[in-house]
Amino acid sequence: MMTDPIADLLTRIRNANRIGRKQVSMPASKLRVGICEVLKQEGFVNGYDVQPASPGSTLTIDLRYGIDGEKVIRAIDRISKPGRRVYAKVEDLKPILRGQGIQVLSTPRGVLSDRKARELNVGGEILAKVY
Repeated sequence: MMTDPIADLLTRIRNANRIGRKQVSMPASKLRVGICEVLKQEGFVNGYDVQPASPGSTLTIDLRYGIDGEKVIRAIDRISKPGRRVYAKVEDLKPILRGQGIQVLSTPRGVLSDRKARELNVGGEILAKVY
């Protein structure tokens, strides 16, 4: 039984990115797909695909690399954990690395990047930091 599926998603992406893999697969969930959508919108991954199956669907993420093979995702860290949740008001959401990185938030409006959350004037739980 998995206690933290978000940490599992981030660890799989981190490990695949470290060895230069083009794709990574894992069991899908609505929250994982939401995080992948934010990563796609912000340009950290090329895309993702959900293949429905029985008993559970599979999420496949296409990782992104630069022209010379340099990594687009330099670091991906879990912020809010099951033992210690971290929440932020919209005023507390500051740009990461002068706008080169993002924070992924779970808000009442869904899973959003910190840029989109500031635009919509909404705060929430900080799930991860990507830069």
